[in-house]
Amino acid sequence: MAYTVGMYLAERLAQIGLKHHFAVAGDYNLVLLDQLLLNKDMEQIYCCNELNCGFSAEGYARAHGAAAAVVTFSVGAISAMNAIGGAYAENLPVILISGSPNSNDYGSGHILHHTLGTTDYGYQLEMARHVTCAAESITDAASAPAKIDHVIRTALRERKPAYLEIACNVSSAECPRPGPVSSLLAEPATDPVSLKAALEASLSALNKAERVVMLVGSKIRAADAQAQAVELADRLGCAVTIMSAAKGFFLEDHPGFRGLYWGEVSSPGAQELVENADVVLCLAPVFNDYSTVGWNAWPKGDKVLLAEPNRVTVGGQSFEGFALRDFLKGLTDRAPSKPATAQGTHAPKLEIKPAARDARLTNDEMARQINAMLTPNTTLAAETGDSWFNAMRMNLPGGARVEVEMQWGHIGWSVPSTFGNAMGSKDRQHIMMVGDGSFQLTAQEVAQMVRYELPVIIFLVNNKGYVIEIAIHDGPYNYIKNWDYAGLMEVFNAGEGHGIGLHAKTAGELEDAIKKAQANKRGPTIIECSLERTDCTETLIKWGKRVAAANSRKPQAV
Repeated sequence: MAYTVGMYLAERLAQIGLKHHFAVAGDYNLVLLDQLLLNKDMEQIYCCNELNCGFSAEGYARAHGAAAAVVTFSVGAISAMNAIGGAYAENLPVILISGSPNSNDYGSGHILHHTLGTTDYGYQLEMARHVTCAAESITDAASAPAKIDHVIRTALRERKPAYLEIACNVSSAECPRPGPVSSLLAEPATDPVSLKAALEASLSALNKAERVVMLVGSKIRAADAQAQAVELADRLGCAVTIMSAAKGFFLEDHPGFRGLYWGEVSSPGAQELVENADVVLCLAPVFNDYSTVGWNAWPKGDKVLLAEPNRVTVGGQSFEGFALRDFLKGLTDRAPSKPATAQGTHAPKLEIKPAARDARLTNDEMARQINAMLTPNTTLAAETGDSWFNAMRMNLPGGARVEVEMQWGHIGWSVPSTFGNAMGSKDRQHIMMVGDGSFQLTAQEVAQMVRYELPVIIFLVNNKGYVIEIAIHDGPYNYIKNWDYAGLMEVFNAGEGHGIGLHAKTAGELEDAIKKAQANKRGPTIIECSLERTDCTETLIKWGKRVAAANSRKPQAV
């Protein structure tokens, strides 16, 4: 059998470990989808629209390390680019693959459907270059292998999304079969001189310090350095704190764990630990307006040892040419013991007194009951909004994961992302917390959870508005049309699915709903939690005021 461009792409995706790829059909990608289906090592998973397709792939990459989404030209890919921007911001290698016009139409002067109505089809490739680490257009079979390999290799190395468009008449054209995948997985060589110098400078700073605190940031996972961070914490014996977007990226049952550092909305005692330290060992952080609470909690100065995925800065010097994993391993081999910050301090504990069964459901009671569900096998997705702050205060058993999208912050992200994550890790328990406003953006993908019988438990907070936006800047635009969210499940089931929709207005009703959800193994469960609009975490209010102040700064004088 002749080997084709589409078959080459499929084999490469399977070689890097993908068991699934996500797709929305369109006339420019139909032959490509047929070619991908020939590979029996991957399953084609369908989404309701291209935005959701991109976010589903993003969620799959969180669980599986990489992902692929296949869409059609222009009307599909441009919609998906929103999610690809999120993957870029969140350091996730998603390969966006778009069908494109027939190669004979390029340069012909033809005006085609699904385009801007001009004779130039290059605008999509140009747009993609701004939200990916590599972008290629394939209009001939001869160049396809090199371009496919370049896109995949770059995405894996940089932990960023990449883009590939394939002319609709080229995906079935003959090309060579791919060889071993090792060249795509190889990592850049380490500069031993630079690594040694970075270690010497870092060890000098640590040896002089008494109070050392580790601060774990969200890029630690993309750097594949989580295990090394734990080993370094074992060696140092110091207090370990996490940034908000790194919730679940460090073991919370580790003896050194002391909670969340987030300025004035930190876990009890964590702000003092970090801000009073002699050395703050920052591992792969992202200091943006959200994580610094409107630029009010940004560790700076000589006491900061900044270890980024590809660079270490300490004592006014910057070193690069090595991976963060190698730096942490070298530091662990020689680091001194620095237990001062861990002594006399304790990990935070969520302590909420159970409500009476007939008591009106509150945000605190909902958080308490969800926290009680978490096991080492749980993946908890927290949508943009107060779900962030509920997730931050929960206690995670070792092995539990939390997924947030705090850099991109696209409301509605959690629904398709959880679908993709659940598809990529069916062995885990998937729980999602989402607000009503966010849910309305991407609700359709619950239908795919029904289709593929994924037992995701969705806690839908119905407080009739965008509460996070109300906390930042109120206005009539923050209030939405209410839905019967639990009632949607019958629509998605359409008489053949196994999804369940439940309402919870009291503590007892929520407890009963959780039991029914846990027993439902053949589909998703929506538990619509009715809360008062003003019932949210105190931390959201504090944080919102700080972010609002940062947003409302007056223009600089010219």
